[in-house]
Amino acid sequence: MSGAGRTLKLTTHYPECNESISAYNVGRHRHTPEIDQILGTVAGTKVEVVFTPHLVPMDRGILTTAYSRPARQVTEEEVLQTLRDFYAEEPFVRVIDHLPGTKDTMGTNFCDVTARLVRGRVITISCLDNLIKGASGAAVQNFNLVYGYPETTAL
Repeated sequence: MSGAGRTLKLTTHYPECNESISAYNVGRHRHTPEIDQILGTVAGTKVEVVFTPHLVPMDRGILTTAYSRPARQVTEEEVLQTLRDFYAEEPFVRVIDHLPGTKDTMGTNFCDVTARLVRGRVITISCLDNLIKGASGAAVQNFNLVYGYPETTAL
């Protein structure tokens, strides 16, 4: 089960969770503090997110939907352009116009990102293959950076 970790438990046993999607670690997921920290660094102010991951019966892939209130009135195109500008130098982030799906990034080190403006809120949607762009992919990417290889080597 993608995102479930390696610990065996009844709730992640395939026959028990097949044909079902369920939330887990609501309000206490281990990645919440680092999400708060990184977003706070980028925003230049304290940020607190509510992060609710979901268990999905598939081998790989993570789809994230994040909701935020813009600091000023913006258009959807401005939000997308901000994402394009921010990630312009990132070889593994693709800012796309269509809604991403986990099959779009399967077997790659890419993270696909898009955004929509709905009822005055920005909805940011991203997906990635957590078996490639997870800890192992990050290790290879960091090795490349530390030892002077092109960031994209072997990825």
